[in-house]
Amino acid sequence: MSQFDLVIQNGTVVTATDTIRCDVGVKDGRISSLAERLTDAHEFVDADGMFVLPGGVDAHVHLDEPPFYGVLLNDSYETGTRAAAHGGTTTIISFAQQQKGRPLRESLDDYHAKADGNAVVDYGFHIILTDPSEQVANEEIPALIKDGYTSFKVYMTYEMLKINDREILDILALARKHGA
Repeated sequence: MSQFDLVIQNGTVVTATDTIRCDVGVKDGRISSLAERLTDAHEFVDADGMFVLPGGVDAHVHLDEPPFYGVLLNDSYETGTRAAAHGGTTTIISFAQQQKGRPLRESLDDYHAKADGNAVVDYGFHIILTDPSEQVANEEIPALIKDGYTSFKVYMTYEMLKINDREILDILALARKHGA
């Protein structure tokens, strides 16, 4: 069994603090070593003459959403994330719109079903709240925050998406109380 799944050799590695010429060892999908002359790997990539950079994060992505005032988005999770990967983006945060009258978790599950097995980069969701009922506010949002969904969007415009001032203030108070 190899020490690494992948070694990127001979590149100029750029980190948050340094630029160094070294190899990058990857194990179980994570960088586990930056060192010279790593040789024990299942797969090798020669990056001689190239920069090895961290992947980008795009925190404002629209993929496979319902039509917006007659405009239909063309990208699926496969095509949109494939394009992102080709541009060096390795993580996206896509919007997930709550459908009015449905539990928030059900709407989120619909987006997971679109992304799971189709996205070629890591992804998360920025949840659009359109129907903050008492159950959504008191039960669903705190549960989602506990599960790691800490990014929510509310609209003050667009008739089909907007919520009222009281609902916005309540959502902001919930976010503060639960750490979103």
